[in-house]
Amino acid sequence: MESEKRRVKKSRRKKSRAKKIAFIVAGVLGMMLLLGGGLVAYLYNQVDSTVNRINESSGLSKERMNQKTIAEKKPISVLLLGVDRRADEQGRSDSIIVMTLNPNKDQSAMLSIPRDTKTEIVGKGVADKINHAYAFGGAEMALDTVENFLGIPIDYVAEVDMKGFQDAVDLFGGVEVTNDLAFESGGYTFNPGVQTLNGAEALAFTRMRYDDPRGDFGRQERQRAVITAIVNEGVNDFSLSKFTNMLDVLGNNAKTNITFKELRTLSTEYTAAFKNQDVLRLEGQGGKEGDGIYYWRPSSTSLGEVRSYLAELMEQ
Repeated sequence: MESEKRRVKKSRRKKSRAKKIAFIVAGVLGMMLLLGGGLVAYLYNQVDSTVNRINESSGLSKERMNQKTIAEKKPISVLLLGVDRRADEQGRSDSIIVMTLNPNKDQSAMLSIPRDTKTEIVGKGVADKINHAYAFGGAEMALDTVENFLGIPIDYVAEVDMKGFQDAVDLFGGVEVTNDLAFESGGYTFNPGVQTLNGAEALAFTRMRYDDPRGDFGRQERQRAVITAIVNEGVNDFSLSKFTNMLDVLGNNAKTNITFKELRTLSTEYTAAFKNQDVLRLEGQGGKEGDGIYYWRPSSTSLGEVRSYLAELMEQ
Protein backbone atom coordinates (compact mmCIF):
# COMPACT_ATOMS: atom_id res chain seq x y z
CA MET A 1 0.00 0.00 0.00
CA GLU A 2 2.83 2.37 0.87
CA SER A 3 4.53 1.86 -2.52
CA GLU A 4 1.20 2.47 -4.27
CA LYS A 5 0.76 5.69 -2.30
CA ARG A 6 4.22 6.88 -3.37
CA ARG A 7 3.45 6.14 -7.03
CA VAL A 8 0.18 7.99 -7.04
CA LYS A 9 1.82 10.95 -5.33
CA LYS A 10 4.19 11.21 -8.29
CA SER A 11 1.31 11.48 -10.75
CA ARG A 12 -0.84 13.95 -8.86
CA ARG A 13 -0.56 17.70 -9.08
CA LYS A 14 0.93 19.91 -6.40
CA LYS A 15 -1.18 20.59 -3.32
CA SER A 16 -3.53 23.44 -3.94
CA ARG A 17 -3.28 26.63 -1.92
CA ALA A 18 -5.67 27.11 0.99
CA LYS A 19 -7.74 29.64 -0.96
CA LYS A 20 -8.26 27.11 -3.77
CA ILE A 21 -9.58 24.46 -1.42
CA ALA A 22 -12.89 26.30 -1.04
CA PHE A 23 -13.68 25.92 -4.76
CA ILE A 24 -14.58 22.27 -4.20
CA VAL A 25 -17.72 23.08 -2.29
CA ALA A 26 -18.22 26.56 -3.67
CA GLY A 27 -19.91 25.36 -6.83
CA VAL A 28 -22.89 24.38 -4.72
CA LEU A 29 -22.61 25.20 -1.05
CA GLY A 30 -19.38 27.07 -0.40
CA MET A 31 -20.89 30.33 0.81
CA MET A 32 -22.69 28.45 3.57
CA LEU A 33 -19.52 26.75 4.75
CA LEU A 34 -17.62 30.03 4.80
CA LEU A 35 -20.01 31.36 7.43
CA GLY A 36 -20.31 28.10 9.40
CA GLY A 37 -21.38 28.30 13.02
CA GLY A 38 -21.18 32.09 13.25
CA LEU A 39 -24.50 32.75 11.53
CA VAL A 40 -26.87 35.11 13.26
CA ALA A 41 -30.46 33.94 13.73
CA TYR A 42 -31.72 35.57 10.54
CA LEU A 43 -29.05 34.05 8.35
CA TYR A 44 -29.40 30.73 10.15
CA ASN A 45 -33.07 30.56 9.24
CA GLN A 46 -32.43 31.69 5.67
CA VAL A 47 -29.77 29.05 5.10
CA ASP A 48 -31.77 26.35 6.85
CA SER A 49 -34.76 27.08 4.61
CA THR A 50 -32.64 27.01 1.46
CA VAL A 51 -30.88 23.76 2.37
CA ASN A 52 -34.23 22.12 3.18
CA ARG A 53 -35.45 23.16 -0.25
CA ILE A 54 -32.44 21.70 -2.08
CA ASN A 55 -32.64 18.55 0.05
CA GLU A 56 -36.28 18.02 -0.88
CA SER A 57 -35.58 18.47 -4.59
CA SER A 58 -32.69 16.00 -4.75
CA GLY A 59 -34.85 13.04 -5.87
CA LEU A 60 -32.63 10.56 -4.03
CA SER A 61 -33.68 7.34 -2.32
CA LYS A 62 -34.37 7.28 1.43
CA GLU A 63 -31.14 5.36 1.96
CA ARG A 64 -29.13 8.07 0.22
CA MET A 65 -30.97 10.82 2.08
CA ASN A 66 -30.33 9.28 5.50
CA GLN A 67 -26.53 9.28 5.54
CA LYS A 68 -25.02 9.65 9.03
CA THR A 69 -21.32 9.71 8.09
CA ILE A 70 -20.74 13.41 8.78
CA ALA A 71 -22.63 13.27 12.08
CA GLU A 72 -20.38 10.39 13.15
CA LYS A 73 -17.30 12.39 12.01
CA LYS A 74 -16.07 9.59 9.80
CA PRO A 75 -14.14 9.88 6.52
CA ILE A 76 -16.53 10.93 3.74
CA SER A 77 -16.66 11.19 -0.04
CA VAL A 78 -18.81 13.73 -1.87
CA LEU A 79 -19.74 13.62 -5.54
CA LEU A 80 -19.93 17.13 -7.01
CA LEU A 81 -21.83 17.47 -10.28
CA GLY A 82 -22.05 20.45 -12.59
CA VAL A 83 -25.17 19.70 -14.65
CA ASP A 84 -25.72 21.10 -18.11
CA ARG A 85 -29.38 20.98 -19.07
CA ARG A 86 -31.59 22.82 -21.50
CA ALA A 87 -35.33 23.45 -21.13
CA ASP A 88 -36.95 20.43 -19.45
CA GLU A 89 -34.15 17.97 -20.22
CA GLN A 90 -32.68 15.77 -17.48
CA GLY A 91 -29.27 17.02 -18.58
CA ARG A 92 -25.82 15.51 -18.29
CA SER A 93 -23.17 15.98 -15.64
CA ASP A 94 -20.75 18.26 -17.48
CA SER A 95 -18.39 18.32 -14.48
CA ILE A 96 -17.75 15.30 -12.24
CA ILE A 97 -15.59 15.79 -9.15
CA VAL A 98 -15.08 13.47 -6.18
CA MET A 99 -13.96 15.05 -2.91
CA THR A 100 -12.78 12.77 -0.10
CA LEU A 101 -12.13 14.07 3.42
CA ASN A 102 -10.71 12.27 6.45
CA PRO A 103 -11.13 14.31 9.67
CA ASN A 104 -9.08 11.81 11.65
CA LYS A 105 -6.01 12.16 9.41
CA ASP A 106 -6.73 15.84 8.62
CA GLN A 107 -6.29 15.05 4.94
CA SER A 108 -8.44 15.33 1.82
CA ALA A 109 -8.23 14.67 -1.90
CA MET A 110 -10.02 15.85 -5.00
CA LEU A 111 -10.36 13.98 -8.28
CA SER A 112 -11.89 15.24 -11.53
CA ILE A 113 -13.27 12.43 -13.70
CA PRO A 114 -13.29 13.14 -17.45
CA ARG A 115 -16.90 13.22 -18.66
CA ASP A 116 -16.16 10.91 -21.62
CA THR A 117 -14.75 8.15 -19.39
CA LYS A 118 -16.12 4.79 -20.55
CA THR A 119 -17.34 2.65 -17.67
CA GLU A 120 -20.25 0.48 -16.57
CA ILE A 121 -23.41 2.50 -15.97
CA VAL A 122 -24.76 0.79 -12.86
CA GLY A 123 -28.48 0.16 -13.14
CA LYS A 124 -28.46 0.48 -16.93
CA GLY A 125 -26.44 -2.62 -17.78
CA VAL A 126 -24.29 -0.95 -20.43
CA ALA A 127 -20.80 0.52 -20.76
CA ASP A 128 -21.08 4.18 -21.74
CA LYS A 129 -19.70 7.63 -20.99
CA ILE A 130 -19.76 8.22 -17.25
CA ASN A 131 -21.63 11.53 -17.63
CA HIS A 132 -24.54 9.62 -19.20
CA ALA A 133 -25.28 8.03 -15.82
CA TYR A 134 -26.89 11.27 -14.68
CA ALA A 135 -28.83 11.54 -17.95
CA PHE A 136 -30.17 8.00 -17.52
CA GLY A 137 -30.96 8.01 -13.81
CA GLY A 138 -30.14 11.33 -12.17
CA ALA A 139 -27.90 11.73 -9.14
CA GLU A 140 -28.79 8.27 -7.79
CA MET A 141 -27.41 6.46 -10.85
CA ALA A 142 -24.44 8.82 -10.99
CA LEU A 143 -23.60 7.94 -7.37
CA ASP A 144 -23.89 4.20 -8.01
CA THR A 145 -21.76 4.45 -11.16
CA VAL A 146 -18.96 6.52 -9.61
CA GLU A 147 -18.88 4.21 -6.57
CA ASN A 148 -18.39 1.25 -8.86
CA PHE A 149 -15.78 3.07 -10.95
CA LEU A 150 -13.61 4.14 -7.99
CA GLY A 151 -14.31 1.21 -5.65
CA ILE A 152 -15.17 3.41 -2.65
CA PRO A 153 -18.49 4.44 -1.08
CA ILE A 154 -19.75 7.89 -2.09
CA ASP A 155 -21.74 9.21 0.87
CA TYR A 156 -23.02 12.53 -0.42
CA VAL A 157 -23.82 14.36 -3.62
CA ALA A 158 -24.11 18.04 -4.45
CA GLU A 159 -25.18 19.17 -7.89
CA VAL A 160 -25.57 22.61 -9.40
CA ASP A 161 -27.16 23.59 -12.69
CA MET A 162 -24.86 25.52 -14.99
CA LYS A 163 -27.44 28.34 -14.94
CA GLY A 164 -26.60 28.76 -11.27
CA PHE A 165 -22.93 28.92 -12.18
CA GLN A 166 -23.67 31.80 -14.58
CA ASP A 167 -25.95 33.61 -12.12
CA ALA A 168 -23.31 33.41 -9.37
CA VAL A 169 -20.77 35.16 -11.61
CA ASP A 170 -23.22 37.94 -12.48
CA LEU A 171 -24.16 38.32 -8.82
CA PHE A 172 -20.64 39.55 -8.08
CA GLY A 173 -20.40 41.72 -11.17
CA GLY A 174 -18.09 39.34 -13.00
CA VAL A 175 -14.92 37.48 -12.09
CA GLU A 176 -11.25 37.84 -12.96
CA VAL A 177 -9.31 34.84 -14.27
CA THR A 178 -5.94 34.27 -15.93
CA ASN A 179 -6.25 32.57 -19.31
CA ASP A 180 -3.35 30.60 -20.81
CA LEU A 181 -4.79 29.78 -24.23
CA ALA A 182 -6.23 31.85 -27.09
CA PHE A 183 -9.56 30.45 -28.28
CA GLU A 184 -13.15 31.22 -29.26
CA SER A 185 -16.22 29.76 -27.59
CA GLY A 186 -19.92 30.60 -27.52
CA GLY A 187 -19.40 33.62 -29.75
CA TYR A 188 -16.73 35.10 -27.46
CA THR A 189 -12.99 35.52 -28.04
CA PHE A 190 -10.64 34.75 -25.15
CA ASN A 191 -7.07 36.02 -25.31
CA PRO A 192 -4.17 34.91 -23.08
CA GLY A 193 -3.71 36.90 -19.89
CA VAL A 194 -6.01 38.33 -17.25
CA GLN A 195 -9.68 38.35 -18.27
CA THR A 196 -12.74 39.83 -16.55
CA LEU A 197 -15.76 37.68 -17.41
CA ASN A 198 -19.50 38.15 -16.96
CA GLY A 199 -21.77 35.15 -16.40
CA ALA A 200 -22.34 34.26 -20.07
CA GLU A 201 -18.65 34.68 -20.88
CA ALA A 202 -17.61 32.58 -17.89
CA LEU A 203 -19.93 29.77 -18.97
CA ALA A 204 -18.50 29.82 -22.51
CA PHE A 205 -14.98 29.98 -21.06
CA THR A 206 -15.53 26.81 -19.03
CA ARG A 207 -17.33 24.84 -21.73
CA MET A 208 -14.62 24.86 -24.41
CA ARG A 209 -12.55 21.68 -24.69
CA TYR A 210 -12.24 20.58 -28.33
CA ASP A 211 -9.71 23.31 -29.23
CA ASP A 212 -7.66 22.71 -26.12
CA PRO A 213 -4.67 20.34 -26.57
CA ARG A 214 -5.30 19.19 -22.98
CA GLY A 215 -8.87 18.22 -23.87
CA ASP A 216 -11.18 17.72 -20.92
CA PHE A 217 -8.39 18.38 -18.44
CA GLY A 218 -7.96 21.90 -19.80
CA ARG A 219 -11.68 22.50 -19.42
CA GLN A 220 -11.51 21.29 -15.82
CA GLU A 221 -8.72 23.79 -15.14
CA ARG A 222 -10.88 26.65 -16.45
CA GLN A 223 -13.83 25.50 -14.35
CA ARG A 224 -11.65 25.53 -11.25
CA ALA A 225 -10.33 28.99 -12.10
CA VAL A 226 -13.82 30.49 -12.41
CA ILE A 227 -15.23 28.80 -9.30
CA THR A 228 -12.19 29.85 -7.28
CA ALA A 229 -12.75 33.42 -8.48
CA ILE A 230 -16.41 33.25 -7.40
CA VAL A 231 -15.39 32.16 -3.90
CA ASN A 232 -12.77 34.89 -3.64
CA GLU A 233 -15.34 37.49 -4.70
CA GLY A 234 -17.72 36.18 -2.05
CA VAL A 235 -15.07 36.43 0.65
CA ASN A 236 -13.78 39.86 -0.38
CA ASP A 237 -17.11 41.48 -1.22
CA PHE A 238 -19.53 39.98 1.29
CA SER A 239 -22.77 41.74 2.14
CA LEU A 240 -26.09 40.60 3.56
CA SER A 241 -27.91 41.39 0.30
CA LYS A 242 -25.41 39.46 -1.80
CA PHE A 243 -25.51 36.53 0.58
CA THR A 244 -29.30 36.47 0.40
CA ASN A 245 -29.13 36.61 -3.40
CA MET A 246 -26.63 33.76 -3.38
CA LEU A 247 -29.09 31.69 -1.36
CA ASP A 248 -31.69 32.33 -4.07
CA VAL A 249 -29.22 31.15 -6.72
CA LEU A 250 -28.50 27.98 -4.75
CA GLY A 251 -32.15 27.35 -3.94
CA ASN A 252 -33.12 27.54 -7.60
CA ASN A 253 -30.18 25.65 -9.08
CA ALA A 254 -28.73 23.26 -6.49
CA LYS A 255 -29.58 19.85 -5.02
CA THR A 256 -27.87 17.86 -2.25
CA ASN A 257 -28.44 15.26 0.46
CA ILE A 258 -26.21 17.20 2.90
CA THR A 259 -28.35 18.71 5.65
CA PHE A 260 -27.78 22.10 7.26
CA LYS A 261 -26.64 20.46 10.49
CA GLU A 262 -24.11 18.44 8.53
CA LEU A 263 -22.91 21.58 6.77
CA ARG A 264 -22.17 23.15 10.13
CA THR A 265 -20.26 20.03 11.18
CA LEU A 266 -18.28 20.16 7.95
CA SER A 267 -17.39 23.79 8.60
CA THR A 268 -15.88 22.93 12.00
CA GLU A 269 -14.78 19.29 12.26
CA TYR A 270 -13.51 18.90 8.67
CA THR A 271 -11.75 22.26 8.28
CA ALA A 272 -8.23 20.93 8.82
CA ALA A 273 -8.83 18.21 6.25
CA PHE A 274 -10.00 20.84 3.73
CA LYS A 275 -6.75 22.72 4.19
CA ASN A 276 -4.56 19.65 3.58
CA GLN A 277 -5.73 18.66 0.14
CA ASP A 278 -4.17 16.64 -2.65
CA VAL A 279 -5.40 16.98 -6.22
CA LEU A 280 -5.38 13.62 -8.01
CA ARG A 281 -5.43 12.98 -11.73
CA LEU A 282 -6.29 9.93 -13.77
CA GLU A 283 -4.00 9.21 -16.71
CA GLY A 284 -5.31 7.60 -19.88
CA GLN A 285 -6.20 8.22 -23.49
CA GLY A 286 -9.24 8.63 -25.69
CA GLY A 287 -10.39 8.04 -29.23
CA LYS A 288 -13.27 6.90 -31.41
CA GLU A 289 -14.25 3.27 -30.99
CA GLY A 290 -16.11 0.79 -33.16
CA ASP A 291 -19.44 2.59 -32.76
CA GLY A 292 -17.87 5.80 -34.07
CA ILE A 293 -18.20 7.53 -30.67
CA TYR A 294 -15.34 9.13 -28.76
CA TYR A 295 -14.56 7.63 -25.36
CA TRP A 296 -11.78 8.21 -22.83
CA ARG A 297 -10.29 5.28 -20.93
CA PRO A 298 -8.04 5.53 -17.87
CA SER A 299 -4.97 3.31 -17.84
CA SER A 300 -5.38 0.30 -15.56
CA THR A 301 -2.26 1.32 -13.63
CA SER A 302 -3.43 4.88 -13.02
CA LEU A 303 -6.95 3.83 -12.04
CA GLY A 304 -5.54 1.20 -9.69
CA GLU A 305 -3.26 3.72 -7.99
CA VAL A 306 -6.06 6.27 -7.55
CA ARG A 307 -8.40 3.60 -6.19
CA SER A 308 -5.78 2.43 -3.66
CA TYR A 309 -5.03 5.98 -2.55
CA LEU A 310 -8.71 6.85 -2.05
CA ALA A 311 -9.42 3.57 -0.27
CA GLU A 312 -6.60 4.30 2.18
CA LEU A 313 -7.87 7.85 2.70
CA MET A 314 -11.34 6.50 3.50
CA GLU A 315 -9.96 4.30 6.29
CA GLN A 316 -10.65 5.41 9.88
